[in-house]
Amino acid sequence: MEELQRENEQLKQKNAELSGLLEAAVVRIEQLTAHLNQNSRNSNWPSSRDKGKKRTRSQRKKSGKPVGGQKGHKGETLQPNPNPDVIETHRPTHCVHCKQAVSDDAEVSDVRKRQLLELPPLQIVTREHQAETVVCAGCGEETSGQFPEGVSNPVQYDANVKQLAVYLKNEQFIPYGRQQQLFSDLFGLSISTASLHNFVKKAGKNVEDVVAEIGEAVKKSNVVHADETGFYVEGERHWLHTASTPQLSYYAAHRNRGSKAVNEIGILPDCRGTLVHDAWATYFMYKQAEHALCNVHHIRDLTAVIENEKHEWATKMLDLLMATKRKVDLARDSAQKTLTIEQLAELEKQYDAIVQDGLAQVPLPTKPPTTDGRRGRLKKSKSRNLVERFQNRKPQIIRFAYDFDVPFDNNLAERDIRMMKVQQKVSGCFRSEEGASAFCKLRSYTSTVRKQGLSVWNALGSLFSGEVLKPALAPE
Repeated sequence: MEELQRENEQLKQKNAELSGLLEAAVVRIEQLTAHLNQNSRNSNWPSSRDKGKKRTRSQRKKSGKPVGGQKGHKGETLQPNPNPDVIETHRPTHCVHCKQAVSDDAEVSDVRKRQLLELPPLQIVTREHQAETVVCAGCGEETSGQFPEGVSNPVQYDANVKQLAVYLKNEQFIPYGRQQQLFSDLFGLSISTASLHNFVKKAGKNVEDVVAEIGEAVKKSNVVHADETGFYVEGERHWLHTASTPQLSYYAAHRNRGSKAVNEIGILPDCRGTLVHDAWATYFMYKQAEHALCNVHHIRDLTAVIENEKHEWATKMLDLLMATKRKVDLARDSAQKTLTIEQLAELEKQYDAIVQDGLAQVPLPTKPPTTDGRRGRLKKSKSRNLVERFQNRKPQIIRFAYDFDVPFDNNLAERDIRMMKVQQKVSGCFRSEEGASAFCKLRSYTSTVRKQGLSVWNALGSLFSGEVLKPALAPE
C-alpha cells in the first residue's frame, strides 16, 4: 500500500507538471495563431506587410448605391483658359464645295476653338552678366558696374535650379544619384552630389526661423496631434517626432524615442490644449494637457480580439464606438458642439456595462503549477490589457463625444509621418544627422504650406529669393 501511495503521489505530481506545460502550450499556440492572423486591418502593421495574405474585408458597410459617380454628381473635365498664351488661326484656303480659293477679305461666320496644353521646351538658358568699367570724363577715374545680388561666382546655378533640386529631394524623395541623371537627361547639366546636398542644406538653414515660429504656434493650439516613427541615419536607429494641427506641421529628428527626446524637442511639454495620440505611455507624462486617444487604433485592436478570440464584449465595444462616431458626425452637421446630456449619459452607461462584461470574459491569469520555483507578476493577455485600457482611459477614449473639436482618430499625425516612410522606401536611410535635420525643417515648412492651400513650389523658390514666404501662424 505504501508503494502504491508513493506511486500515486508521483503520478499526481507528474500530472500537475504536464497540466502546467499543456496550459503554457495552449497559451503559446493562441499567441502564435494571433500573430499569424495579424494584418493592417486588425493591428498596426502597414498594408505593405499584407502581401501574399488573404485580402481582408473592409469595415465599411454596403450602402446599396451603384458603383461610380452618384446621381447629381458634378463631373470634372479640363476647362478652357479664357486668356490663352498663344493663338493660332487656321483659315481655309479653298471652299470644300466648289473648290474656289477663299479670298483674304472673306467674312468669318463662325470660330471653333480647341486648346492644347503644352509643356515648354526643357532647356537651360545661360544668362551672362557683364559689369562694365568706364572712365569718367570729369575726373578720368574708372568706375565699374555692380553684379546683381547673389551673382558672386564666374559660373553658378540660379535660384530656379536650386529650387527644383530641393523639390525633387524633399517632396518627391528622389536620391541625389537619380537627380543627377534627371538634370543630365532633361537639361544637359552635370551637377555634383555635393552641390545638390548644399542646396538642401542652405534651404534648411533659410527656413529655420519660420519653422521655429511654426513650433510656437503649435504649442498654443487647442488640439495637437502627436506621433513618432523610426528611421535610420548611417544605419543607426533614430526617431521622427511630429506635432501637428490641421494647418500646421512640426517635425523633429532625435536619437531617442522617449521623454528625453520629447523634452529636448520642446513642443509637447508646453502644449496646454488637448493632445491626441495613440496611448504611448510617454505622452501621458505631460499632465498640463488634456488627452484624447486614437480610436482607429482601438478599432484595429478590437477587430483582432473579435477575429482571434471571439469575445462578445469586443464586438459590442466596436459597435458602440462606431455608432457614437455616427452620432457625432450628424450632430456636427447640425452645428452642435457636443452630444446632448441624454446621449452622453446613455453612452457612458453602455460603455461601463461593456467594460464590466469584458473584465468578466477575460479574467486575470492564474499561475500554472510549476516546479521551478519562479516568481513574479503574471503576464496578461492582449485582450485583458485592452479591456483594462478601456476601463482606465474612458475619458480619453470618448472625449470626441464631449468636444467636437477633438477628432475620433489620430489620422492627421499618421498622415504627416507617412512621408518619412515614403522617404525610406524611395531613398533609404539618411547619410548624416545634418541631412535628417534639414529634411525635418523643410517638411515642417512645406507640409504647413500645403495644408494652407499655398503653392509648395513658390514657397521653395522663396527660400532662395531673399524673402521667405510665410504661412499663417495663428494657432488652430
